[in-house]
Amino acid sequence: MAESGFFLPVRVLSRLFRWLFLTALSAAHAAGRLSFFGGYAHLAQAQSFAAYLAPLRKAEWVVYAKRPFGGPEAVLAYLSRYTHRVAIANSRLIACDQQGVTFTWKDYRVAGRDRYKQMTRETFEFIRRFLIHVLPKGLHPIRHYGLFAKGACAGNIARARELLAVAT
Repeated sequence: MAESGFFLPVRVLSRLFRWLFLTALSAAHAAGRLSFFGGYAHLAQAQSFAAYLAPLRKAEWVVYAKRPFGGPEAVLAYLSRYTHRVAIANSRLIACDQQGVTFTWKDYRVAGRDRYKQMTRETFEFIRRFLIHVLPKGLHPIRHYGLFAKGACAGNIARARELLAVAT
């Protein structure tokens, strides 16, 4: 039974995530978008890959879900930092040399001037982290959909203000 206040029961969420993840992984394999090396080279064959995934389809996956510490406002603030931006702005890049790539980052747990910090990562690690934030071909940032969709943005905002009885 679901804990009260959660959108979905954790067991349902874990099974849904397992199914979505393994379905997408199988599709990527079938499309030839996965590469295997060394001791895993045999997984390039469809039968080997399917046999490798079989026990994962039966295993219980754990989805850790709990109330956010700061409430809904904190969740919205966290997500809003990722919806309208690229992975990193050029202005945050400080140096690229033999030590790696140095950039500024903001520690949202700290207030004041001390929240802005510098970090240096090896070049390959920086590129790996950067690419995690690049959307795959065919996907678009969420700002292109919903309330702020380009074609209906002004009308949607006007309607939302009307419904909320908020002045422009």
